[in-house]
Amino acid sequence: MPSEVRIDKWLWAMRLFKTRTIATDACKKGRVTMGEPAVAVKPSRVIHVGDVINVRKPPVTYSFRVKALTENRLGAKLVPDYLENITPQSQLDLLEVVKIAGFVDRRKGLGRPTKREARDLARFTDDAYGDSDGWDVDFLDD
Repeated sequence: MPSEVRIDKWLWAMRLFKTRTIATDACKKGRVTMGEPAVAVKPSRVIHVGDVINVRKPPVTYSFRVKALTENRLGAKLVPDYLENITPQSQLDLLEVVKIAGFVDRRKGLGRPTKREARDLARFTDDAYGDSDGWDVDFLDD
């Protein structure tokens, strides 16, 4: 077992990020911090057992304590042996609020329309064009 590991490798190995590139980008963008006060880290920063790492995945900032080090990606069942989730309850409550709110915060015009918006759009187009197919077929009767 190594005595020190790059933070981007460890984040990827702990399944916090899907790829190592995404973990590296998160470090570069300042979404991964360490210590008190929280200091942004470079992807090449080495970590040790006992370090506390904060990972911001909006809207929540997760906190993890390093229990053991590895450079190899682990199965999901083994992850609790290598890290301890010490995220404050206030952050987890914020996650629940977002789940309950659903798509309430979605700005108009972004993403798929809701059922209500789709019904309104269908009503609008039916009123504007009349026939469902939109073709004037009276000339065929001649």
